[in-house]
Amino acid sequence: MATVLAMLLAGACDGPTRPVPTAPALPASERARADLIRAAQQVLVDRCMTARGASGPSASQEDALFGTAPAELEVTLATGHTVRTHTDGCLAQAHRYLYGDQARWFRAEVTVNNLRPEAQARLKEDPRYRAALARRAACPEEDTRCARDSGLDGLRARLEPARLAAVRAEHRDDIATYEQLRDRALHRAARLLAGRPTPHRKGPTPS
Repeated sequence: MATVLAMLLAGACDGPTRPVPTAPALPASERARADLIRAAQQVLVDRCMTARGASGPSASQEDALFGTAPAELEVTLATGHTVRTHTDGCLAQAHRYLYGDQARWFRAEVTVNNLRPEAQARLKEDPRYRAALARRAACPEEDTRCARDSGLDGLRARLEPARLAAVRAEHRDDIATYEQLRDRALHRAARLLAGRPTPHRKGPTPS
């Protein structure tokens, strides 16, 4: 008993415990989270542009923002399209701060943002879809009845979910990387903007 009492008294003599800093609260909605990251990115870009002395609309400002050719990073999608970006611009610098690894983020973001186009491209492997597509292509312009009767829209609605699920399964590692790096960006953005006005977007909410 005496030992416990001595320990308590010794702890009391150490003075008040310093408060542990708490992480800024994160927005609840997906839209607000996206706005938070976008606002932090803009702050970082503005700082970088000011530091580089790139103010006012000009070719030098565009180079400072996006970087100069040739683009150092590229991703070729399953659809055949290739997307490229630079690593030396202010936007790239902001991405490195927020996401930690610009190359990993670029690959994951481009891939995840194009999952649906990849699934839609795979629809053409189905002969029923190709037949419906041909019927729609044969319709006179502005002939809505012919377009409806082609059956293309209904067939797409039935076939696309399975194709999209298959594509998502194949890219599960890319999706996991996207979510991991975006979560990092969200926390870094919240710390960067702590104490600033909450970012908001003007205009109606998209349906």
